[in-house]
Amino acid sequence: MAGGGGGGDPEKMAQQAAAMGLPVELLELAEGYADVEVYPDNWPALHLFRDLATQWRVGMGGATGLDYAALPAVMDLRGVPQAERAELFDCLQVLEAEALAAWREE
Repeated sequence: MAGGGGGGDPEKMAQQAAAMGLPVELLELAEGYADVEVYPDNWPALHLFRDLATQWRVGMGGATGLDYAALPAVMDLRGVPQAERAELFDCLQVLEAEALAAWREE
């Protein structure tokens, strides 16, 4: 997964952000960073995080967390076996916490 790479082109940056299910602001923060490797075991959580990109709960101070009500439906659509769901949810919460921390730093 590429870290940045928009090269300053706002349209390309927006396309890359949309493809990864990320807000363009988060991708802009990564601009200038080297590409990062995603371990194969982490791809399912990253895909789930991307699938839930439109499910953020937002309050007066910005995003507060993901709306977990959509989680079972997304896992069903993706065919996630019941035995893997708890571990995948734990991984999703790590990604969620890191995204929230990055947004708070802005």
